Amino acid sequence: MKAAILHGREKIQIENVEPPELKPGELRIRIEAALTCGTDLKVFKRGYHAKMIVPPAVFGHELAGVICEISSSSGRESAHFEKSEFEMGRLASTATNWQIGDRVAVANSAPCGGCFHCRAGQENLCEDLLFLNGAYAESIAVPARLVQKNLLRLKPETDFRDAALVEPLACVVQGVEDTRLGAGQNVLVIGAGPIGLMFVVLAKNLGCHVTVAGRRAPRLAAAQRLGAGQVVDIGDGSGLVARVREATKTHFDAVIEAVGHPATWEAAAHLVRKGGTVNFFGGCPAGTTINLDTTLLHYSSLTLLASFHHTPRTIRRALEFIEAGAVRAADFVDGECPLTQLPELFQSMAAGNRVIKTLVRVHE
Repeated sequence: MKAAILHGREKIQIENVEPPELKPGELRIRIEAALTCGTDLKVFKRGYHAKMIVPPAVFGHELAGVICEISSSSGRESAHFEKSEFEMGRLASTATNWQIGDRVAVANSAPCGGCFHCRAGQENLCEDLLFLNGAYAESIAVPARLVQKNLLRLKPETDFRDAALVEPLACVVQGVEDTRLGAGQNVLVIGAGPIGLMFVVLAKNLGCHVTVAGRRAPRLAAAQRLGAGQVVDIGDGSGLVARVREATKTHFDAVIEAVGHPATWEAAAHLVRKGGTVNFFGGCPAGTTINLDTTLLHYSSLTLLASFHHTPRTIRRALEFIEAGAVRAADFVDGECPLTQLPELFQSMAAGNRVIKTLVRVHE
């Protein structure tokens, strides 16, 4: 099969590789939709991700497709897992048997279920989180743990492109819940990329009044289409706090930082009201530090938090939003690319390509 292999920093090659033989409990998905992601771009630029991927390795992690092969023992093991997890109340039961032809989406990781954090209900912080990469390929082998915990059946009418959004949306669901957004709140989202736009959709769905501060007219226009009551073009990002204050004249109950830049992390703390909450959702480069005004934090009684990744429950909640029509690929995917041109696509993304997300056609 054809697959994109990450070989290191800004080096992707399209290669013909032999699909790996399935182990007990595994199955294979013929990929029908694969989407680009900001995390994949970061990995491309750095050449690796300490937790997610070590080159050379198949690349990409947002996908949906059809089961095309099942190892002989996967059905039995899956059924056993679902029963025990359902009895423990940790995970809502899904189908206990998979069949060739089932339409599915799969997350990019699965927790172990037994470590301290998993037992505490913080599976996103699992000490043995198992990651899955390989969306930029014709098919992908799904490890048994992911089959058991984070493989989801799609409704017949669910579009594969929509379903491929389940992983990033699950991270946003995690962020919304951590921040405890609720009806009537004034929420500022800093950043109008895919993640920022997903925050707009979910916050609006909850009844929040949403403002977006970001760059690039097409993305700000998308934010308005998706429910932002006001957008602020921050230009080159200088004077961010003053620009937002001048444009909005609003006291924000919550601020979501969806950029992953030290300057916007610092700005977020100055833009939230007294007693408000800041979610540092965007991950900054490793080793980054910021300066925070301790007087401001203490006397304004601010709540500062950060959200990372997703859990099996938020993966399922994300699919519910997608299948209810609240989140659609048409609002986030504004480009297409054949697999053979993926290296050039990532080079253009690294140089400042302004598309939100690109659908990768893996079977051309």
